[in-house]
Amino acid sequence: MSSSKSNGAAASMKQTEVFGHPAGLFTLFFAEMWERFSYYGMRAILVFYMVKDFLQYGDKEALAIYGSYTALVYMTPYFGGMIADRLLGARRAVLLGGVLMAAGQLMLAVPKEIFFYAGLGLLIVGNGFFKPNISSIVGTLYPQGSTKRDGGFTLFYMGINLGAAMSPVICAYIGEKYGWDKGFFTAAAGMLIGLATFWAPPTITRVLVGLGALGASYALIVYHPDNTYATVVNILIALALLASAGASILAVSRGGIPDDAGRPPSMEKLKKPLFAGLSAEWAVYITSIVLVPVFALFVSGFSQFTSDGKPFKMISEETVKSWADSDSPVKQVLSTVIEEVAKPAGLLLFLAGIAGLFYIGGHTLKLDKIRRQRMYVVLILTFFSMLFWSFFEQAGSSVNLYTDRNVSRVEAERTITAADVGTTIKLQPTQLQLGYMNGDQLFTITDLDALRKEAKEQKKGEDFEIDWTVTEDNLKYGGMGITQRADELPASIFQSVNPVYILVFGLIFTWLWAFLAKLRLEPNTPVKFALGLVQLGLGFGCFWLGAKGCDERGMVGLQWLMLGYLFQTTGELCLSPVGLSMITKLSPKILVSTVMGFWFLATAFSQYLAGIISQFTGVKTEGGAGDAKLPAPIETVNTYGDVFQKIAIAAIISGVICLVLSPLLKKWMHEGVEVPDDD
Repeated sequence: MSSSKSNGAAASMKQTEVFGHPAGLFTLFFAEMWERFSYYGMRAILVFYMVKDFLQYGDKEALAIYGSYTALVYMTPYFGGMIADRLLGARRAVLLGGVLMAAGQLMLAVPKEIFFYAGLGLLIVGNGFFKPNISSIVGTLYPQGSTKRDGGFTLFYMGINLGAAMSPVICAYIGEKYGWDKGFFTAAAGMLIGLATFWAPPTITRVLVGLGALGASYALIVYHPDNTYATVVNILIALALLASAGASILAVSRGGIPDDAGRPPSMEKLKKPLFAGLSAEWAVYITSIVLVPVFALFVSGFSQFTSDGKPFKMISEETVKSWADSDSPVKQVLSTVIEEVAKPAGLLLFLAGIAGLFYIGGHTLKLDKIRRQRMYVVLILTFFSMLFWSFFEQAGSSVNLYTDRNVSRVEAERTITAADVGTTIKLQPTQLQLGYMNGDQLFTITDLDALRKEAKEQKKGEDFEIDWTVTEDNLKYGGMGITQRADELPASIFQSVNPVYILVFGLIFTWLWAFLAKLRLEPNTPVKFALGLVQLGLGFGCFWLGAKGCDERGMVGLQWLMLGYLFQTTGELCLSPVGLSMITKLSPKILVSTVMGFWFLATAFSQYLAGIISQFTGVKTEGGAGDAKLPAPIETVNTYGDVFQKIAIAAIISGVICLVLSPLLKKWMHEGVEVPDDD
């Protein structure tokens, strides 16, 4: 059986429709939802875990590791797509990836450095098999030229974001409140449910979908801060989850994923013995396990093999410092970029990118005119997508820390008055005290984190109190706030804002594109990319305006964070779902999984760039070794704001350039022109 026949099976598969879409879409929706629940739950707490828990990394080190990990986790799908296309088949690849990722989440829950990096290595390899191939299976459900494909990918994208919306308010909340290990265990459970949903027989799948939705809905209602906003959001997510579960159960009862979807290109080739009775299939499985410690070393920067325990660098500290001390902002940026690219993970990514570009480019030049020009569009829009995600993916790193340190997330029940001066009071420590003096000691987020960690270890509960010596300093900035309730919204749960917005606006955008299409006014794909970049820039502009308009203490109003995320979300809805659809629509069928993998390889570059950008927001601690602490909010707010301003300008300029190119790209797409299946 040829690869082309396998990948081109969509048109011949007999499928029952549910709500106008193939029944298999809804099973894939739920499987991907739980995988994203697992990934985004881990992502929401990963930086905090490195900075606040046993690793005790500084901002720059943690952000560099985060950037290396997220880059490599999006690099491996390129190779996972090729292996599925040529040997394993998308279905087996998804199963292998899910098992590795669940094991990785469990590894992260063990508080030892070797297990931490091993867990990241498992997640990197596992995501390489899972991510491109489940999306490719969605594409095979629709025949060539189907007008429902974009809508199907938008629904699939909403499944991704339903999982992403749940995870911060379950995994991250549990992790931040009750222990990081419990957060990672919850993420692992989500991955296992998703894997079982994809693999199990129909009857068991229906049970898993129902029980998983009920369990997660219960957690959403029970585990949340004592806050009206959090309660309402969690209830809405729970309702969306239950409605989605109902649709998925109905779809599974009508057929689920077709047997032909994602099958290997050749069972004979897959089972063929290579040596010592080992088949090609098992060679893939064993090689995957061998690669786990390799990727773990790349994420760590080979720090285990350096004398000082710091990441290996190919450029000396003196050279980098001589550039960084330069008055030229361009040289400072270049020094950081060169330093990061010269690290093992950066070098690996660079070489993989060159190899991938030559491979895709070589095949593109051999295609006929229509297919070749369509591939030009894919490559150009992939570049703009890379820019988009390099800016957008500040969410899990710099924006996460900005939210933790400078965004006001709790309201005071009362404020300190002159009558309190000179007394010692009991209070619940929250971010309301950041930047004030407790007696003769400045209270910063380092102190707050230490108190909360101690309370967890001693099992004091959330409502523990401390002694606070009130001074004249506490009357500044309108008076220090006090609340006796543990109702501060954890910073990590704001990772759910973007996916919640997508759940709210996703269907609206689906309806909008369909409505505009009827009027023949729907923007083409390149214009949608341009709109996405401009709106992303406006979102970072809101973050910057919030920082510029902070209060005297350096705290930013929550409305600026929410508004910024809103613009970022509408931009994402213009770009990301249509990007996935574009890959399956414009790519030659024989290369669809490979090109999907290349799309994620470009995303890997954007993740690494995002890690580099985030390092410019790194806040230096004050004090000596063992006594280092972060400064007051007023000293960190502009560190973030200045970087967000530059990102806003760069994103808007990129969007304008894409808009100028859109007429040429539209011409090269050859919309409405059908070509024969690949030979």
